[in-house]
Amino acid sequence: MSDAQDPRTGDLGADPGLTQETIFTWGAPPLKFGSGALDEIGFEVKAHGLARVLVLTDSRLAQLGFAQRVVDSLGAVGIEAGVYDRVHVEPTDESFADAIDAARESGPWDGFVAIGGGSAIDTAKAVNLILTDGGELFDYLNKPIGDARAPSGPLKPLFAVPTTAGTGSESTAMCILDVLSMKVKTGISHWRLRPTLAIVDPLLTMTLPPEVTASSGMDIVCHALESYTARWYTTFERKQAADRVTYCGSNPVSDLWARESLRLIANSLRTAVAEGADARARSEMMLAATLAGMGFGNAGVHIPHANGYPIAGMVRDYRPANYPAQEAMVPHGESVSLTAPAAFRFTFEASPQRHLEAARLLDPALERLDDPAEQLPTALVRLMRDIGIPNGIAAVGYGEGDVDDLVPGTMKQQRLLATCPKPVTEADIAAIFRASVTNW
Repeated sequence: MSDAQDPRTGDLGADPGLTQETIFTWGAPPLKFGSGALDEIGFEVKAHGLARVLVLTDSRLAQLGFAQRVVDSLGAVGIEAGVYDRVHVEPTDESFADAIDAARESGPWDGFVAIGGGSAIDTAKAVNLILTDGGELFDYLNKPIGDARAPSGPLKPLFAVPTTAGTGSESTAMCILDVLSMKVKTGISHWRLRPTLAIVDPLLTMTLPPEVTASSGMDIVCHALESYTARWYTTFERKQAADRVTYCGSNPVSDLWARESLRLIANSLRTAVAEGADARARSEMMLAATLAGMGFGNAGVHIPHANGYPIAGMVRDYRPANYPAQEAMVPHGESVSLTAPAAFRFTFEASPQRHLEAARLLDPALERLDDPAEQLPTALVRLMRDIGIPNGIAAVGYGEGDVDDLVPGTMKQQRLLATCPKPVTEADIAAIFRASVTNW
């Protein structure tokens, strides 16, 4: 599609005959942002009239005292708090089940506080869903892996406190997990999962190791780029109200958040990795993560995230530096970024000007290249090399011989691929994987 044909140039769904999609949806939780915001959580939870709250976190954050700060803040306003500190980094169906069982046994709870990265927030979303709405995990998992059941009513209040600048889960209406028996990553997606309040305190990220900062940062990059280049909302078939999905395609509101997130990333990600105690860079990256979550949580993501699921789900023996997990894993931000240069090379023709604008926002210093399709891939590679992201899927244990095994895992992510700005086949995905064995 040429830019002259790109509906983004002015189509706001003004179709009086209603023969095409004319509606986009956008939602995000209220936000409290700034240094010291964590210590106001008791005030916020009390305002919702809760008396007994479960705090979900991981063992490392519990040792750092973050969970105790939440408990103390809640206790100061008369709220009883319990703590579950066994959240699994890169959660699985088994780790979700452990958290659900523990919360059920120690409950009932009036609400939940999640403090941690996307793993903690996503675990809390799943716990809230099952304890409030009933059923089993697979009832709610996205098709074709699960039944994609929608919650029957409102869930209990969930307060999300991110400690990494990455997933944007504090803003989104989905949770992600590995299904161990199928060696695939999938999720649950419904607007009722969205947290009641996001409490974003940049000071909680000051001690993150550079490897974690880099991986989390690349997750933000991909969120912003994928939502900005996603299929425009008016190009979808018209849906009835009950059939509207969480990912509605790029739209004028999601674009605002994606562009601002890219601007902040360009200004701060390299500094946050190299100089972890830089408060300005940490604050800007936390804001970038939340803004990108506000964008992609409505517009959607596409090929890089779809490819990231089998990369993470089929890992054999890769163990990243400075991650607490003992078993092999590919951190989410790494998994989604490894095929991003090739993916955006593939999608370039769908909206060239939008890809060029994204490249300019991400790397304002990059000179214009002779081949415009290389502008965004080059900007990505320059950033990935600067912050120490592994060089392609070979660096995390895969080779060309693994491509045929990786492709089916991507093709199962039709919820994401539906948002790709151009049709994508198994052969296309295979070519992207092969081009991503190394990126430089």
